[in-house]
Parts: sequence; C-alpha cells; structure tokens
Amino acid sequence: MPLYPMFVDLAGREVLVVGGGEVALRKIEALLQAGARVRVHAHELHPQLVALQAQGCLERLEGDFDEAWLAQAQLLVVATDDAGFNARLAALAEARRVFVNVVDDAGLSSFQVPAVIDRAPLQLAISSGGAAPMLARRLRERLEAGLDPALGPLARLFARHRAAIRERLPDLARRRRWFDAVIDGAVPALLRAGREADAEAAFLALLESRHPAGGGRISLVGAGPGDPGQLSLAALRAMNLADVLVVDPAVSDAVLALARKDAAREPVADAPAAAGQQVRAHAAAGRHAVWLRPGDGFRVAPFDAVAARLAQDPWPCELHPGIASAGG
Repeated sequence: MPLYPMFVDLAGREVLVVGGGEVALRKIEALLQAGARVRVHAHELHPQLVALQAQGCLERLEGDFDEAWLAQAQLLVVATDDAGFNARLAALAEARRVFVNVVDDAGLSSFQVPAVIDRAPLQLAISSGGAAPMLARRLRERLEAGLDPALGPLARLFARHRAAIRERLPDLARRRRWFDAVIDGAVPALLRAGREADAEAAFLALLESRHPAGGGRISLVGAGPGDPGQLSLAALRAMNLADVLVVDPAVSDAVLALARKDAAREPVADAPAAAGQQVRAHAAAGRHAVWLRPGDGFRVAPFDAVAARLAQDPWPCELHPGIASAGG
C-alpha cells in the first residue's frame, strides 16, 4: 500500500521511545532535534542517552512497561530485539490510535522514518515504504552529494522575506520568474562564499527590480583532461546555468556538450589579463560567465593570479578545480 508523505511538527509534543541501544539513540537524537519531548523506557541506556538524561533532554521511565504511558504520546517508536514485545506494543498503539514505528518491521509500523537530506529549513525525505531502507539511504547519499550547500541559507532568506515577496509580487507567474532569477543567479554563489550580507542585498535588489535578472557572476571551471566524467558536480552545475561560455580552444567537445545548450559561446582572448577583462565585462553586464580551461587551469601561473584578481571584484567569482593532466 502506498504511503502518504507527511512532515510532522513535533515541537513540544510527547514521543515515547521503547529501547535504549544504538538504534534508539539515533531515533532519539532526530526527535530531540525536531523539538519533541522524549520519554524513554529501557532496562539499560546507551551512555549517550544517560548523558542526555543528565542534561534534562529526555525523561526515563522505570519499571515494567505501563500502557498508560501511551495516553499522552503522539508517536511511539519501538527499538528492541524482542519480536513478541514489539508486536504487543504495536497492538497497544493501534488500539489507542497512536502512530507507531517498529524499527526494521514495516508490517508492525503505521509510519516509516525516511532517509533525510537536511538543508535546514529545507528537508528532502526518501522512503522505500520499509521495503528496502538501505536503498533509500544509498539514494540519499547520491542526492546529497549533488545538492548545493547554499540551499539552506537560501531557504532562510525566502522565509525571512516571505511577506514582502507576496506583497511585491502578487502575480503568480511574475513571482515564479522572480524565484527563477534568484535561484539561478548570484545570490546562491554569494551564500556559498560566506557573503551573507551581500547575498541579502542582492536578494532585496532583485525584489525591487521591475525586470529581475540573476545578477552578474563568474565561474572558473577547470575542465580536466577532457573526460566529462571527471568534472565536478559544482562545475557541471555552473555550466548548466551559464549565460555565456568563454572557452579555451583546448577544452574538449565532450566537455562542452554538457554545457547549457542556449548559452552564448565565444573564444577566450589570447592574453590572460585580456581574458580576465573579457569575463569581467560579462559579469558587469549582469551575465553569468563561465570560463573553461583544460586541466586544473586556474591554479597554475599566470591564470592563478588572474583568478585571484577576479575574486576581488564585487560580483561572486567561484573556482571549480579540475584534474590536471599527466604533464601538469
């Protein structure tokens, strides 16, 4: 049966956890992070749970299990290795209409705990419905590696200015275009660089603009030895968001085939300083310029000095290193 995906606000709500081992510890840490009031019943507690109890983060329930404990619980999490006891607790929870998760037993569970990618306040949850938890975890690992670390701070910016966004952009179609301009523009790059004040200023400038554009920025991409499979995920992301590609003639066609198809392409100037001015002019005009060089082309002289100078400009400049060829 398909599950209904749902994110639950547990802040201040009571959750009963039965079990005190390593698995229970992982569940309790996540529950505490969500703001739940956690009560734990176990004959023995993991040392870290003992420490959490001493800090007042959770309450321990002593003695034999008392089904009256379920009266105030919003959720029940069962993490013991006693199959009969687990089944009894699941039945008690069902009778009281309390949602229960029995770890590694989907048949006894009325809710599943997904694999989570956390970019707070943004969260992505992946579930196999209890059929293949390891598959869900593997998928989470692969997705997490490709997600922009700026997503969390960007989501906080959207949340902080939500009322102003709705007031300034009441038309849904225009609001969507504005969101695209922010997400694909300079704001995430500024956040990745730790320039939060500049990012917020750029964000607000876009909000005030009648015709918002993403904002000028530069990405310096080391294209490696020509194998597109050796490009970094960050480099691929930059190439797919480019307005203009400034291309060294030694960059392979296989690498260029992965870039945004409708981005303008132009050959790079012969002299390094002139090439720096070339991409700087695009950024000054509000475009996202991606300069591609073979190998690890922006960490070798004299291009490392050009990259350093570009990084001092007001718009964001990101360096995506490549794999150097055997000859350096």
